[in-house]
Amino acid sequence: MITTAQPDSNIVLYDTMQRRKVPFVPTTPGHVGMYLCGPTVYSGAHLGHAKKEVAFDVIRRSFMHFGYAVRYVANITDVGHLQDDSDDGEDKIAKRAALERLEPMEVADKYFWSFMDDMAALNVLRPSINPRATGHITEQITLIEELITRGHAYESDGSVYFDVRSWPEYGKLSGRRIDDQEEGTREAVRGDKRDARDFALWKRAEPSHIMRWPSPWGQGFPGWHIECSAMSLKYLGEGFDIHGGGLDLEFPHHEAEIAQAEAAGHAFARYWMHNNMLTIGGEKMSKSKGNFTTIEDVLKRHDAMVVRFLLVSSHYRSITEFSDAAFEAARNGYRRLSETLHEIERRFSDAPDGSDAALDRRIEAHVTAFEDALRDDFNTPKAVAALFGLSGDLNSALAAGTVGRATLERARDAFRNLGGGVLGLFAGGSAAQEDDSQVLGTLMALVLKARQNYRLNKQYAESDELRDTLTAVGVTVEDTKDGPRWRR
Repeated sequence: MITTAQPDSNIVLYDTMQRRKVPFVPTTPGHVGMYLCGPTVYSGAHLGHAKKEVAFDVIRRSFMHFGYAVRYVANITDVGHLQDDSDDGEDKIAKRAALERLEPMEVADKYFWSFMDDMAALNVLRPSINPRATGHITEQITLIEELITRGHAYESDGSVYFDVRSWPEYGKLSGRRIDDQEEGTREAVRGDKRDARDFALWKRAEPSHIMRWPSPWGQGFPGWHIECSAMSLKYLGEGFDIHGGGLDLEFPHHEAEIAQAEAAGHAFARYWMHNNMLTIGGEKMSKSKGNFTTIEDVLKRHDAMVVRFLLVSSHYRSITEFSDAAFEAARNGYRRLSETLHEIERRFSDAPDGSDAALDRRIEAHVTAFEDALRDDFNTPKAVAALFGLSGDLNSALAAGTVGRATLERARDAFRNLGGGVLGLFAGGSAAQEDDSQVLGTLMALVLKARQNYRLNKQYAESDELRDTLTAVGVTVEDTKDGPRWRR
């Protein structure tokens, strides 16, 4: 990735805390510290994860393009995230472990690596640091002790809660006043809380709870919110630059993070950035609506670069629509850009020396438009439009005759550095490869149908032979309650 010689000082971003676009000024000149709330690794990553991860990957790549050194920390929640995001109920990982008859850390590792595979397919850069909650129990306990000492947390029957009323600024990120927040939740009847709005920092482990650690308050495990405060401060320091995450985490998770850190006396994140959600066929994705889709499943039907192109074609603060029509538009758009790049590379070796001054100026204008779009709160739709403008000018020039090697090189570098380096496209994917992916999906559907017919006819030897043949070429078939599924 080509970067500017000096860090660009003209970047503006939308800060959720201030509810407006503001100039970005780093804590340390030339450096950016970013923290992203990562996944709870108890199941396969879904399209919502893809939206968030690609959005902040582009933001990270943009800072790098503009000359900044970026430390990018994304946590992994492998304990403490309870069902319904509450202070009660089962730990999500422990519940999955019981379902799959695995140890909790087996579940966490299984879905962590599944998540990393999905991110690699989508060409998301690996974080600088991927801290896990279970690896930072000591840091979380220390932060909890600081809060108790300062009078902002209290122990109750082996659990520790944050005293929301002790911190009047609670709610400043989301704009929710403490007195306006509902008390009529199921936590209201809990006898170990002083106030229904107090949230868990440490939970006492019941005898059946597998994941537990010793603490000053007895055997237990950390609450969901405390890990991010502790780990972001550990690896990025006081007053780090940017904290990011999905809009659904603004309250209560991010609100709790801020309260925990600041009430303990630590300067916390200076800018807050949130990506919006996605819809499928105009509806919010949910298991109850039958439109819940994992990244693994969508990559069986669409090339990863087409999926990424669809994601960067909408602004990170806008809702992204996933539908057949949206994928078809993305597929055609990505084909157009990738074919232009392919044609430039095909002609490069035989191109005559020299350049076209007028075309060079148009290329430079498109590059400027692309970079200006990113400086304006990472406006990827406008950046993509600049790439289409570049593609149109290059296609017209190539159709009209020969183009000098120096101009082709300038155009190639623009596609690679902007479309590839910043937007993360052109990573081995193409529209032609998506055609292959669709063909493969159709063929596998036929193979699985044939295998199912063998089993129905009690031709188990033939069924096993078909499965073994697929295994030999790297295709795994899994029999689930919803029918057979395949994966590479």
